[in-house]
Amino acid sequence: MKYLDEYRDAAAAHRLLEAIRRTATRRWVIMEVCGGQTHSIVKYGLDELLPTVELVHGPGCPVCVTSLEMIDRAHAIAARREVIFCSFGDMLRVPGSRGDLLSLKSQGADVRVVYSPLDAVKLAAANPRRAVVFFAIGFETTAPANAMAVHVAKKRGLQNFSALVSHVLTPPAITAILQSPGNRVQAFLGPGHVCTVMGTAEYQPIARHYRVPIVISGFEPLDLLDGILHAVRQLESGRAEVEIAYARAVRAEGNQASRKLIDEVFEVCDRKWRGVGSIPKSGYRLRYEYRDFDAERRFEVQDIETLESGMCISGQVLRGIKKPRDCPAFGKQCTPETPLGATMVSSEGACAAYYAYGRHLEVRR
Repeated sequence: MKYLDEYRDAAAAHRLLEAIRRTATRRWVIMEVCGGQTHSIVKYGLDELLPTVELVHGPGCPVCVTSLEMIDRAHAIAARREVIFCSFGDMLRVPGSRGDLLSLKSQGADVRVVYSPLDAVKLAAANPRRAVVFFAIGFETTAPANAMAVHVAKKRGLQNFSALVSHVLTPPAITAILQSPGNRVQAFLGPGHVCTVMGTAEYQPIARHYRVPIVISGFEPLDLLDGILHAVRQLESGRAEVEIAYARAVRAEGNQASRKLIDEVFEVCDRKWRGVGSIPKSGYRLRYEYRDFDAERRFEVQDIETLESGMCISGQVLRGIKKPRDCPAFGKQCTPETPLGATMVSSEGACAAYYAYGRHLEVRR
């Protein structure tokens, strides 16, 4: 990929690290919001190279924050004989109270991995006697493609297609973190991919009201170090602004065509986040005009409620209160092969990142 090596240049990274060290006069706590950012930070050990900055991991892994109730609803729908249940592969091993979708598939359920929501629309067209359901999860980044799938299905009159929608929104999650008791976060590295779609306007009132810098960052080591340097400069000077440190991808106005499609198909709603709880106006659901494509309504699974296990601390990890190594089960009872929570299942989850790059070995010594 062009320009990939340039954003992993060791000499440039050392210069940015030295600039951060020179700028910071005290230890600052900065949260990276996106799971992809967490993965890069742990992979390259950036958090261990920054003695003047503590990086804490936010709720930016879409698989991790999909509520237990939604996993159980997916399980209940997928178990029906008439259903072809379609999902991205990273959702299949997320544990619900009834097991995961992969286990259900092994028992004979027609659960299929797709690589695009439009693949599910094609399946519905090819299987008119089956009900095809697509598990539409994710932050604002995946919302345009999922909205397009529903829009196309309606336009083509595919009444056997529906979507189980569990979209979550980033700005309300940042607000919830800032309002939570014991919050230590003083600045944020904002999600570059989300802002590519949505722009930055929604972050401006958060930065002003809570006096917190929000620096929109990319995902490569130099992107992240540059974003941290921007955040530290703001903190040291007493500023609290939204800055774009990922200008090669992000514009303040976002992608207007994508936003228009999202607004046509979805409306904002309250949403429950796994390990966090209900956050007002933090999700998308289908608008009334698209109600016939709502899988929750079609299969009558709205009333499924489930209690989280008290053994997993993924909720505290997602809120930046604790880190994976603070969990007594991490790397022992809880591994990628035997996950207790979603943060160990998803490749973007903080626990999975820590495990993948050997930080569980320190726990065992």
